[in-house]
This record gives sequence, structure tokens and C-alpha cells, in this order.
Amino acid sequence: MVLGFSIALIVFSLLLMLLVLMHKGKGGGLSDMFGGGMQSSVGGSSVAERNLDRITIVIGVLWFACIIVLGLLMKSNG
Repeated sequence: MVLGFSIALIVFSLLLMLLVLMHKGKGGGLSDMFGGGMQSSVGGSSVAERNLDRITIVIGVLWFACIIVLGLLMKSNG
């Protein structure tokens, strides 16, 4: 069970990194370094940004829940 949650944590971590990097930058920063500062017509709609925000929040909550469950499992096993 611990192995399954560990694998899920790795997957959620990678997804969370990818989703955060996909967000449009609000100013100068790391997102500009990856091309976020350039104005492009791809993905510029506000609906896409809101959906990306929602997906990021859901993955973040799942990531946090996975950490809590792993901590509880390891505490009970040890």
C-alpha cells in the first residue's frame, strides 16, 4: 500500500510541476525564461487559464492528501 501511494506521489509531483510551468506568467520570472513572456495566440483564452487553474488545484490537493496518507501509513507501520 505504501508503494502504491509512493508511486502516486511521484506521478502527482511530476504533474504538478508540469502544470505550474504551463501557467501564463504575470511578470518577469521563471515563466518568462521558458517562453511565457512572449505573446502567443495558443492557449491565450481565459477559459483555458481557468481550467488550468482548476486542474492544478485538484492535483495539488491530491498531492497533499497523498503525503498525509503516506505519513499516516508509515507512522502506523513503524
